[in-house]
Amino acid sequence: MLQLYIGNKNYSSWSMRPWVLMRQAGIPFTEVMARFDSFAPDSQFKAQLAGVSPTGKVPVLVDGALVVWDTLAIAEYLAETHPDKNLWPQDKAARARARSVAAEMHSGFAALRGACPMNIEARLHDTGALLWRDRPAMRADVQRLIDMWSELLQEHGGPMLFGRFSIADAFYAPVCMRLATYGLPVPAHIQAYVQRVQELPGVKAWIDGALAENDFRAFEEPYRLGR
Repeated sequence: MLQLYIGNKNYSSWSMRPWVLMRQAGIPFTEVMARFDSFAPDSQFKAQLAGVSPTGKVPVLVDGALVVWDTLAIAEYLAETHPDKNLWPQDKAARARARSVAAEMHSGFAALRGACPMNIEARLHDTGALLWRDRPAMRADVQRLIDMWSELLQEHGGPMLFGRFSIADAFYAPVCMRLATYGLPVPAHIQAYVQRVQELPGVKAWIDGALAENDFRAFEEPYRLGR
């Protein structure tokens, strides 16, 4: 069976993408948790991944002797090995656009990701209001999300970005969590999409797991001193 190495569900946005994709699509896998203690070379986290991931990071997908250690590569591998799941849109043009928006998430939105680390358990609306006031680059990232999602939801009729759930939605699920945690202002139709993503069974299972962790990592929470 496939193995997926992940970090703490409360914090690890990169791990969330393939986990949600596989859970929502019904692809069986075994979860292996690599707890965030620190990312120092001598940390337990790095020790656990030694010999598994050449980068020492999560997520990592293991399929027998094959190791895939990049989120986009994992998504493509799953799409190839499970064609019946239709993880990408079936239409060629829609598939190209879905790949484009997934790749944009993979490499972009640095201001939003840097300002608002994923923290599913927290409610940081006051912090979000200050960040919104002071971070124009973050506001620009959110506006790009609004423009992109609005266009796709209108074109494909929802409820997901390309009609039905796809890799694109899995890739943006952690952004939905950030928008909720920090209370960033978005239009009603975008908030409705965020809510629909949170209610997907695969996403809800991840959220439930994150809330059950009770594993405060101070270095992952720059805006809080404790719980």
